[in-house]
Amino acid sequence: MPQARKNQISLIDTPYYHCVSRCVRQSFLCGENKFTGQSYEHRRGWVESRLLFLGSVFAIDIAAYAVMNNHTHVVLFVDKNLAESWSKKEVLTRWHQLHRGTLLTQKFMRGEELSEYEQLTVDQIAEVNRKRLYDISWFMRNLNEFIAREANKEDECTGRFWEGRFKSQALLDQRAVIACMAYVDLNPIRAKMESTPQTSKHTSIFQRIAAVKTGKQPDSLLRFVGNHQKNMASGIAFSLIDYCELVVRTGRFIRDDKAGYLKAKESSIIDNLGINSEQWFTLTTEFEQHFSIAVGSEHMLQQFKRNTKHQRIRGMGKAKVLLRQI
Repeated sequence: MPQARKNQISLIDTPYYHCVSRCVRQSFLCGENKFTGQSYEHRRGWVESRLLFLGSVFAIDIAAYAVMNNHTHVVLFVDKNLAESWSKKEVLTRWHQLHRGTLLTQKFMRGEELSEYEQLTVDQIAEVNRKRLYDISWFMRNLNEFIAREANKEDECTGRFWEGRFKSQALLDQRAVIACMAYVDLNPIRAKMESTPQTSKHTSIFQRIAAVKTGKQPDSLLRFVGNHQKNMASGIAFSLIDYCELVVRTGRFIRDDKAGYLKAKESSIIDNLGINSEQWFTLTTEFEQHFSIAVGSEHMLQQFKRNTKHQRIRGMGKAKVLLRQI
């Protein structure tokens, strides 16, 4: 039985979530239909543009993504504190980029005079919208509904385009976050769509590698901020250079369909995560197979289970094996 979304999202435990949306039946998000010969490759641009746009509107940053033939992967970072710092005007400005709003909120944004009752109503609407702007369900809804409308319009049909619900996994610690990001970035290579991360367009690793060559980081993605330190900026507590090198090296072994030995430098990067090469390769090739609604160490899974009031969570045994600290 599907879990209620409130039992899958716990911002007390983590701001990081891996979300997967899949098309129904034989629907094609992207790629080429071998039966009809029709190409849907241009839709990858739809998804990527919409995803990055939403990341600029919501208080939700994009850590990783991959646009596949019939599904999408995204790793999201929910910045609740940022949303709570926004003024009422900022909240409504952002919301109106997505939806028309109400007559009262439009009136407020035009600077027209409001009665006391109207002002109170606008305040209430703004607070509802503030919560929606750091809500993963609203983020995914604004992504998937837009793509479904465009695809149905192009296909000249109606009806469901996506499966009813997107899958989400809470990423409870640094090992889970980095491994999941690599798993997402390496999707095209595992599917044999691409041979290297450097050529895997419409993925976050493609953007990051291109930016690294210029000594920068992509503005549209959550930044890497280096190793943990006091008063560090918000972002992924890991080295961007190390991450890119690790993903590129791992991609070579996946492409060659064999488990390889990492060079001393890459091995030391994994050592810093507290796991070994065998754990790393399993996580980056079989991440979704071993875990359900949450991924992390046994201790973190137990804490998540208490906070979300679950009776049990699948993946406890695998957490002991794959995410135990070496």
